[in-house]
Amino acid sequence: MKPSRRALIGVLLGSAALSAGCARGAPAPAGKGDPVPVSVGVVTRKDFPITISEIGSVEPYSTVAVKAQIGGELVEVRFHEGQDVRVNQVLFRIDPRPYDAALKSARAQLDKDTVQLKTARADVERYRDLVKKDYVTQEEFDRISTNAAALEAAVGADQAAVENATVQLEYCTIRSPLNGRTGKLMVNQGNIVKANADTPMVIIHQTDPIYVSFSVPERDLAEIKERRTAGRLEVRATTPNNDSLPLTGWLSFVDNTVNSTTGTVLLKGTFPNHDRVLWPGQFVNASLQVSTKPNALLVPTQAIQTGQQGSFLYVVKPDQTVESRVVTPGPALGKETVVENGVQEGERIVKDGQLRLIPGARITIQDGTAGSGEAPGGSPATPPSATGSRS
Repeated sequence: MKPSRRALIGVLLGSAALSAGCARGAPAPAGKGDPVPVSVGVVTRKDFPITISEIGSVEPYSTVAVKAQIGGELVEVRFHEGQDVRVNQVLFRIDPRPYDAALKSARAQLDKDTVQLKTARADVERYRDLVKKDYVTQEEFDRISTNAAALEAAVGADQAAVENATVQLEYCTIRSPLNGRTGKLMVNQGNIVKANADTPMVIIHQTDPIYVSFSVPERDLAEIKERRTAGRLEVRATTPNNDSLPLTGWLSFVDNTVNSTTGTVLLKGTFPNHDRVLWPGQFVNASLQVSTKPNALLVPTQAIQTGQQGSFLYVVKPDQTVESRVVTPGPALGKETVVENGVQEGERIVKDGQLRLIPGARITIQDGTAGSGEAPGGSPATPPSATGSRS
């Protein structure tokens, strides 16, 4: 055999082997005689809450930046960073000695002027009788009266000075204005603090209760306002990576204007936060229930597929084969979605393993929880009524 002929035969044999290998490796839809393992769910009917779900952020119920109202040396810090504090709990003490001395000086001046006022008032009474008898002149009596009036004013000023010095001395002890949790300590003991400095000494957040703020589209505002007039609206919040039940609060604030840039309205929900599950600055999934759809048909969300003609799902027939149904999905909540048509209550539908299915394919139902939703070696297949790839 000539070399060129042998080379041609080798190329042909190699191409045939490659084609056979590709055919064996390519996934193909299951035929009617090849049962496909799937997981199924049941179409249910019940009242379905219509909710607005948005990403929200947690905000403290109240925030206070604690600053000194007087200057002086910080002689004591009575809390630890991150500690819960109560109303009127002592947080800081500033050296009180200069302010105590100022208070004593003001009191001494008050006592001095009070004694002089007492003497001046006695002189006025005495000179009043003398001027009537012409023993003293009217001019002398007016001088005595003016001196008494001036001392009365001085005593009033002294009393104000005493009150001011008392307040200044009280400012040496800084107390918590609310129940909350302290943040980072900005000024340590031994430093000199200034009155009303730009940097606060510590920031306190009230976290029980706490706010969750989120924005909703302008189109939902009218329904929210109508529902709010009928009663308190419930707000739910779930934290990321938390599988526990959602936290429940109530709608406590609707902003008085629509954001013209985003076309949204800011809302706030108030949540009890005894266990400190919610933390200021945290992002959460917030949902607000605005209405209820009665007797809604519900299917597992993962059962709905997308094709060229819209959404569809596979319904399990009594003979353990499947047929495709075009459906119109409605609102979704968690793992359930409302469908407007295409299925009936009690029908079984495929919720996992649809990738190898075609209409009429035989199935075998797996027990337990569905896996990743793909059958081994499968490839997407679409029904005649809804062709296309899975979304």
